[in-house]
Amino acid sequence: MRLVLLGAPGSGKGTQAARLKDHYEVPHISTGDLLRGEVVAGTALGNEAKAIMARGDLVSDAILLGMLENRFSRADVARGFILDGYPRNLAQAAALDDLLARLGQPVDVAIQLEVPVEMLVERIAGRAQAEGRADDSADAVRHRLRVYEEQTAPVIGHYRDKGTLAIVDGVGGLDEVFSRIISACGQATAA
Repeated sequence: MRLVLLGAPGSGKGTQAARLKDHYEVPHISTGDLLRGEVVAGTALGNEAKAIMARGDLVSDAILLGMLENRFSRADVARGFILDGYPRNLAQAAALDDLLARLGQPVDVAIQLEVPVEMLVERIAGRAQAEGRADDSADAVRHRLRVYEEQTAPVIGHYRDKGTLAIVDGVGGLDEVFSRIISACGQATAA
């Protein structure tokens, strides 16, 4: 199973990705974790990213794509992967498609976890309070969600146009949402 998991912050991507990883017995690839791992390992791409981040700049799509290409070349990805929170814009989606086509591992399905905005605000604010963080006020969360929507809506359309998008209701218990995702993956791969 080669799965791209999309959804706004607080939609449950990370939680569900961990469960999907165990279910499909494929690695969960988070670009944030990948980036941190490359920096800690001191790889060439990691050192380049570290210097960029030290200046306060964002790591380029090219560096992230290089890290993904390195990750996709590992043996544990031969049976598939769960890609969490990437791509975040159309340029990344097109570059990912090109990379996966070159590797002969196209995406089987892109799952969009749908959760109402107010519920996302509650989830993120609750998580921030539990973790003792003050940076996730309701207004700040709403702003992040607007930015996400502006950048990611075209990515959702990209996968819809390719016929690989499944929209899943992300509201409910963990098992309930997980079952919906498994069902959507089964329907997508059967089509």
